Amino acid sequence: MKSWKADSDCCSWDGVTCDTQNGEVIGLDLSNSWLYGSLNSNSSLFSLHHLQKLNLDSNNFSSSTIPPEFGQLVRLTHLNLSFSFLHGRIPSEISWLSNLVSLDLSFNVFYCFIGGDYHYKWLDLRRIDLEALVQNMTYLRELHLDEVNISSSLPQSLANLSSLTSRTLFYCNLQGEFPQNIFLLPRILSIDLSYNNELIGFLPKFQFRSSLKKLHLYATNFSGEFPNPMDNLGSLNVLDLSGTNLFGEFPNSISNLQSLNYLDLCSSNFLGAIPPSIGNLSQLTHLSLSYNNFHGQLPSTLGNLKSLNYLDLDSSNFSGTIPPFIGNLSQLTHLSLSYNNFHGQLPSTMGKLAKLTSLRLDNILYYWEVPTFLGNLTHLEDLSLSQNNFDCGFPIWLTNITKLRWIDFWGNQLKGEIPSGISRLPNLSSLDLSQNSLIEAIPSILFTIPSLYILNLDQNQLIVPLKFQNISLSPLYYLGLSENKMNELMLSKFEQPPVVLPWKNIYLLDLRSNMLQGSFPIPPLSTNYFFASKNKLTGSIPPMICKVNALKVPDVSNNQLTGQIPQCLLNSSNSLVVLAMRNNLFQGNLPETFKNGCSLVTLDLNHNQIHGKIPRSLVKCRMLEVLNLGNNKLNDTFPFWLESLSELKILVLRTNGFYGPIWDPHINFGLSKLHVIDLSHNNFSGKLPSNYFQNWSAIQGVTDKSQIGYMGAGSNYYKDSMTIVNKGVELELVKILTIFTAIDLYNNQFYGEIPDGVGNLKALIVLNLSSNNFTSHIPSSLGNLIELESLDLSRNSLFGGIPQQLTSLTFLEYLNFSQNQLFGPIPQGGQFLTFQSSSFEGNFGLCGFQLSKKCGNNEIPTSEMRHESSLGEGFGWKVVVIGYVCGLVIGLLTGHVVTLRRMDWLVRYFGVNLRR
Repeated sequence: MKSWKADSDCCSWDGVTCDTQNGEVIGLDLSNSWLYGSLNSNSSLFSLHHLQKLNLDSNNFSSSTIPPEFGQLVRLTHLNLSFSFLHGRIPSEISWLSNLVSLDLSFNVFYCFIGGDYHYKWLDLRRIDLEALVQNMTYLRELHLDEVNISSSLPQSLANLSSLTSRTLFYCNLQGEFPQNIFLLPRILSIDLSYNNELIGFLPKFQFRSSLKKLHLYATNFSGEFPNPMDNLGSLNVLDLSGTNLFGEFPNSISNLQSLNYLDLCSSNFLGAIPPSIGNLSQLTHLSLSYNNFHGQLPSTLGNLKSLNYLDLDSSNFSGTIPPFIGNLSQLTHLSLSYNNFHGQLPSTMGKLAKLTSLRLDNILYYWEVPTFLGNLTHLEDLSLSQNNFDCGFPIWLTNITKLRWIDFWGNQLKGEIPSGISRLPNLSSLDLSQNSLIEAIPSILFTIPSLYILNLDQNQLIVPLKFQNISLSPLYYLGLSENKMNELMLSKFEQPPVVLPWKNIYLLDLRSNMLQGSFPIPPLSTNYFFASKNKLTGSIPPMICKVNALKVPDVSNNQLTGQIPQCLLNSSNSLVVLAMRNNLFQGNLPETFKNGCSLVTLDLNHNQIHGKIPRSLVKCRMLEVLNLGNNKLNDTFPFWLESLSELKILVLRTNGFYGPIWDPHINFGLSKLHVIDLSHNNFSGKLPSNYFQNWSAIQGVTDKSQIGYMGAGSNYYKDSMTIVNKGVELELVKILTIFTAIDLYNNQFYGEIPDGVGNLKALIVLNLSSNNFTSHIPSSLGNLIELESLDLSRNSLFGGIPQQLTSLTFLEYLNFSQNQLFGPIPQGGQFLTFQSSSFEGNFGLCGFQLSKKCGNNEIPTSEMRHESSLGEGFGWKVVVIGYVCGLVIGLLTGHVVTLRRMDWLVRYFGVNLRR
């Protein structure tokens, strides 16, 4: 806009188009003009009533909303407001622009920083406004609403826009079924519906000589069989069906798509062999068939695709050797054949791929040396050879390929030292040598590579001290040094060792599982993720840690750290997402310092020596999912106020000094998202009513195993862990499955009945109520716990028989009913056939094949016979029970005095305390 001078004719200005007859402004193109500021309703823009074309693409209107005054520009035929930082509701007045031929409101999604956190903003288009827009803009040819939040289904009337040639609705949160007739519009050239995961649809039978050139359905819920034949799509240039639910064999008729230059079927459900006819697609430049269920060898006709520059066949079950014809694809810049069933050696013809910039051959090859002919690929930028069996030193010749940006050798058996010659790679940005057998020193020259951002040396055998030299200019933001054998951090060439580790840009620093000794190292001030667990660090954490303002996850678990947890860490809980300090020697009380806006998701202080009570200010951490304060010296009543933490999923208070009831008739305690509660080894007491678990909805529903993941604050870097008694053994869960559920009330003083409502917890996996004073029958409702794997009710005063319903628990692997007062036969069938006598000992009234006491002549002697009915010959278990009851009644009536004198005898042999 530098040419815009107030004393000159505006029709001569750049970006301005005028009508040659009357001088009216009819076109305004200010795209990429560095405009900044709000777009207001009183803008003089809206006085240009003759305007026909308006392009404000790629400016910054400071998150303005679209003014409704745009509706006054009724002569507009072209309107482009894309990439302009607009947000909010698209005004209904836009639909007044009935002359529009092209409308582009796409890509106005952005993040903004509000109240100490990032928020997501975009344009919203209501269904009613979309219907009005479609109804009024009958001349529309191009409609681009990418990343506009529609969040509804599309009106069927869209198929009435007979002039439509291009329609893109990328990432619009579309729902419902896509109107199929839109595919059949007579002039349609391009359709893009990618990234609409809830949009369902089906491909039609395309009409003869369809005009469609581009079809993008990536990451949608389109389903059905892949169309075959495809003769009617002869004009198609781009076909992207990746990430859909389409299925079927790769059609032989694909050869009819002579104009096709881009084909992506990645991550769908295609199967069968690749037909030789694929070699007829002579225009193809991009081919991705990865993550499917193909099989067999690659057809030799692939070598005919001389125009290919991108070939991705990852994870698709291809077998055989990598064919030599790969070397004929001289235009290839990207080649990925990872995670297939290839075997043998790489063909030497691969060394002829002179234009190759990206090569990925992970987890396919089984030989010892990295082939030297790869050194001929002088244009190579990305090289990934992970998870193979290379048993050699680092290939020195790689240091001559000066364009390399990415080297990935993780999961091999590389030996020896890391060559200092790597520093000759001036463009190297990522080096991953983790999970190898590298030894000796880390060359300090690595820290001087000006472009190296990622360095991962995890799980090697680096044993000498890490020397920090001349690294103040290093751009590293990810440094992985975990699971080595380093015993100290040597800060050499400093007159005084720095207080803070001397990187300026570190985002993640991983020092886990080494032998680091001495005082606590302060991570660089830029650090977000700091891992130093499983070392031998001692002393207290200095207050300097709180200068690391961006710190989200400090994990210093499993050390020998002492003193109090720095209060300033809890004061800075607006930035902290995880505070993991388990298995140390921290002391003192937890201070009342949690603030409003606390963003903690995980607080794990298990296995320390913390005293006092749980601070009530913790309720300010509304996002808290994991609270693990087990194995400390806390002394408090049950914290009913935790019900305010609606996101809480794991609560561990085991082995402390908690006391009193966990039920209050005046408090409707219940955490709807709670998955694990461990209150074992305390002094909790009281009764539990039958409806105690009624609000625990996360454990009541049927488990959705398709959504399995690991708990960990929404991060790929950190995963929660915990220790729990499962199947009679104390286990450390290094990662916690999101579907794992457990209730552990072991070793308290609960009494009364076991709540019958526990049978509603159908997703429960572990239930431990042992070592309490429960006095009741075993609820038959426990038979509803269809996911239960571990059940421990031992060391209580339970009486009566074992419910037959428990035989339906098909996942039950551990059962302990020992040391109770149960009587009668042990149920036969199901998992009960696998349990040993230890599961039932100490119940003198029980009988069954698991015990030395048999149940009459009906006892099943062998494992083969255990599946037979227990109502066979002789006295069945029902007869035995009748006998017990009759004998007991007669004895009570005829020998009252004797019975009183022999009360202990009855208790021992019948498991019934008649004094109750």
